[in-house]
Amino acid sequence: MRIAVLSDVHGNLTAFDAVLADIDARGITTILNLGDVAGKGPRGSAAVARTRERCALTVRGNWDDFLPVSAEHDDPAIRWWHDELTVDDRTWLSALPLSHDLVVAGRNVRLFHASATSVYTRVHFHHSADEFAAMFATTELTGDGPEPTVVLYGDVHDAYVETDRGRTLVNVGSVGNPLDETTASYVILEGVGQTFSLQIVRVPYDVEAEIAVAEAAGMPELEAWAIELRTAIYRGMHAELASSD
Repeated sequence: MRIAVLSDVHGNLTAFDAVLADIDARGITTILNLGDVAGKGPRGSAAVARTRERCALTVRGNWDDFLPVSAEHDDPAIRWWHDELTVDDRTWLSALPLSHDLVVAGRNVRLFHASATSVYTRVHFHHSADEFAAMFATTELTGDGPEPTVVLYGDVHDAYVETDRGRTLVNVGSVGNPLDETTASYVILEGVGQTFSLQIVRVPYDVEAEIAVAEAAGMPELEAWAIELRTAIYRGMHAELASSD
């Protein structure tokens, strides 16, 4: 069994197609998506269509949760990303499940976007022991599935693997808005009998081509988006660095 797990496409179709091509080249046919399909990038509707075509399962991210109901949002950028989606896109995003459990090589694996608490509760790479433990908890969001020993999530756009006392926490990184390096990221899960393995895969893509698409579309917050794609540094960090100069 081999499964590709990806997250945080954020309307970046250039990166998404590069990752899908890499997955296809490896002969992997099952793709799971941890959410944030649209928003921030220029082609949310196209990313939704590609996700529905290629991903066997998608769980709901925070952008998937709030964008469909943001027609009257105070921020014009949010309204732009909302309006770029079709009515059918919004309906589909709103209906996505919050969590999913599966078994790989005898291990209980749980998938969600941000945390076991909420799609809006963020758990960074630098976290406390309590935050780590909470990622494996049974909550209203996760439902009453089997207790996981492996948890995969997205949200923070920073790929890593951490194992502690038999529990493994994996962030799969981001396809469309990576903030650890400028290449797209996804994870391969593999089970052979009772042997379990996982691999973080980095895929280069044409960043400038995607920025050009956003510019042609008149996407708001283009400069901040371009900086993040070119540098893998979060826009808020750029502001902090500029203010400290």
